[in-house]
Amino acid sequence: MSEQQRHVPVMLQRCLDLLAPALTEPGAVVVDCTLGLGGHSEALLRSFPEARLVALDRDKEALRLSGERLAPFGERATLVHAVYDELPDVLDRLGIGQVQGVLFDLGVSSMQLDEADRGFAYAQDAPLDMRMDQTAGLSAAEVLNTYPPGELVRILRAYGEEKQAKRIVSAIVREREKEPFSNSARLVELIRDALPQAAKRTGGNPAKRTFQALRIEVNGELSVLERAIPAAVRAIGVGGRVAVLSYHSLEDRLVKQVFAEGAATTAPPGLPVVPERYQPRLKLLTRGAELPTEEEVAENRRAAPARLRGVQRIREDLS
Repeated sequence: MSEQQRHVPVMLQRCLDLLAPALTEPGAVVVDCTLGLGGHSEALLRSFPEARLVALDRDKEALRLSGERLAPFGERATLVHAVYDELPDVLDRLGIGQVQGVLFDLGVSSMQLDEADRGFAYAQDAPLDMRMDQTAGLSAAEVLNTYPPGELVRILRAYGEEKQAKRIVSAIVREREKEPFSNSARLVELIRDALPQAAKRTGGNPAKRTFQALRIEVNGELSVLERAIPAAVRAIGVGGRVAVLSYHSLEDRLVKQVFAEGAATTAPPGLPVVPERYQPRLKLLTRGAELPTEEEVAENRRAAPARLRGVQRIREDLS
């Protein structure tokens, strides 16, 4: 089975429906900030034949594979090696002012999960890498072997919401003094041994939260997202839309906050009439976060934690 066949885009039709009203005009530009294996991008190009696609990914292998997949669309698709918080610079280099649609799918791609040497999956032994761009930054092994204990505890608590962070980090520090960490199986076994029985009975694989925390730290995911979502909102013109698929509460909370701020009035309380400059800039397109259907989860288990939010720009910034 090819990479593309293995990859099932999450909530694909709903993402297309959310973005559709902004992409019908000839020359509309849509940005896929998380290209991955190109499932969403291919559907966007097929569904909106008058639109141009700009797609970003920090993973060079993903860009190579998606480039093959999207080659039939020729110059309609522009693929860029970049992290999604670099969106303003990418658009500036391409000479693009405002765009009409932006899509984020914040999940780890099927390729990254399935390729054993990437170290994202706790279910198989692999080198502890976890870098989405394997040419830059510290690997997960380097984080485990070099970070002070207090910093590791902070990461596991903040990014993995791991209640047993101190217990796990104590075991990590003890074991790394004997031999540095290099592979995922040893870390998974250590976590299993470190946790009390009660903690192992709930929430699936007990290593899940630690692996999530390490991945977020290695790739700077939340700090990148904090810059990227406001940048995407600024990039769209009036009528433009942004859709975001997130996969854990930390991401979703951040997206929700940016969207809610844009959809709220900024007027001081008590004004009898709200001037235009205080009116909301955004309109929420989803009631809370939309979830995948039971049918989709049955077909694609990786869709289960997905949360989709969308907004539309309804006025320019006047400030």
